[in-house]
Amino acid sequence: MKRGFGIILHISSLPSPYGIGDLGPAAYQWADFLAQAGAKYWQVLPLNPTRPEYGNCPYNSPSAFAGNTILLSPEFLVRDGFLRPADLKNPPAFPQEKTDYPKVTVWKEKLFKRAYENFKKRPDRSGYEKFCAENAEWLSDYAFFVSLKAVFPESWNQWSEELRDRQGTVLEKFREQLKEEIEREQFLQYLFFKQWFSLKDYCRGKGIEIIGDIPIYLNYESAEVWSHPDLFKLDQEKKPTMVSGVPPDYFSATGQLWGNPVYNWDRIREAGYDWWIRRIGHNLNFFDYLRLDHFRGFVDYWEVPRGEKTAVNGKWVKGPGKDFFDRLLGRFQNLPLIAEDLGIITDEVRDTIGHYGFPGMKVLLFAFTEDMANNPYAPHNHIPNCILYTGTHDNNTARGWFEAEAGEAEKERFFKCLGRKVDVEEISGELVRMALMSISNVAMIPLQDALGLGQGARMNIPSVADGNWEWRVLPEQLKPELADQLQELAKIYNR
Repeated sequence: MKRGFGIILHISSLPSPYGIGDLGPAAYQWADFLAQAGAKYWQVLPLNPTRPEYGNCPYNSPSAFAGNTILLSPEFLVRDGFLRPADLKNPPAFPQEKTDYPKVTVWKEKLFKRAYENFKKRPDRSGYEKFCAENAEWLSDYAFFVSLKAVFPESWNQWSEELRDRQGTVLEKFREQLKEEIEREQFLQYLFFKQWFSLKDYCRGKGIEIIGDIPIYLNYESAEVWSHPDLFKLDQEKKPTMVSGVPPDYFSATGQLWGNPVYNWDRIREAGYDWWIRRIGHNLNFFDYLRLDHFRGFVDYWEVPRGEKTAVNGKWVKGPGKDFFDRLLGRFQNLPLIAEDLGIITDEVRDTIGHYGFPGMKVLLFAFTEDMANNPYAPHNHIPNCILYTGTHDNNTARGWFEAEAGEAEKERFFKCLGRKVDVEEISGELVRMALMSISNVAMIPLQDALGLGQGARMNIPSVADGNWEWRVLPEQLKPELADQLQELAKIYNR
């Protein structure tokens, strides 16, 4: 990756009068802001669908391929003739500073129904039909699965045996019964892809490359687990035999029990990694660079028997390792992957990352420990081939870290590294400057840190079920003066 800097901001955090950031006019204004700031990169969170029962988390999706239609722009639905201007009059009183997911979902579902009814009246469906044909490998099963879940909301392993096991005659019966619902879901995906690729092209024209994010695991209640059960460790009743997590460590005596079904890598390997190759290829169309979440899981992963209450009684199991990445390189001439290598990383993981030259991640908020001299996150230990973050979506903001989490000794080490003491209002700015002056090829700044916001602007608190993924930037916060300040720093530090 060429030397530069970028900003982390998810689509949902953009300004919008309709309750949640979307793919509409504000996203294009954001691209203009990035260009004015001299940024070369924009990082987003996964764009897959979210579900309220899983806290609207973009890392816990019912699909590895579908887009999150709640991010569709109502204004562009009007522009493209699927809605009338009157349909957007008198929207609910949405809060500007955060996303009220239930209220947004109810309102947008009404819009989507109107848009679909208008679509059905159109004589020319060539664009839609072309999209369906090009994406049939995943789209048909996804649209069918979510349509079935609307009728049978319980876990899919509790459906009738014929439906659970995808037996032909029953499937065809329900496909016919739910024909209109399936088409509506496919139509919404068509709109999402159309709006996303238009925005991506605009960013490319501004010289901005987009970094996407691929969660390693899927939610059990996903179209892929239902339609490809052989890719996962499931029993005869299609229930997981093993689930994902990480073992006990310094931070948690019981580890973390994530609960996603783990992959049956032996079966996936026998199939030539076909499903994963399609998943990577799909995302390479969506993004310019892919951040592989929990990269360690491709080398070795922690699996826990289903039914355990904690992650204590799990074990390490070998993942596909270099065989997997060799196969990807045989398929894709360019493999622009970023390894999420935070946490406890083994020599084998480091060797795999180094073997392929994937850039790893460094986080400045982790730099000021007692062993700062040898801490790989400390500025003096950075390497060019890495992506340096002040913090990530899972961390507190820089100011929030200083005010609420950093101990006095940690603060003193930060000041010594900086060479002077500063007021709390200056903390974010100094960490941003420290990131931009690093020798790392790429520095990524959460927008909250560029704005100097406190912990109230945090995006996610891991292991907390409610209140995450809601933060939004206000239109008046994206001032031209801020873009000019970032551009000046980018010039000084050759970003």
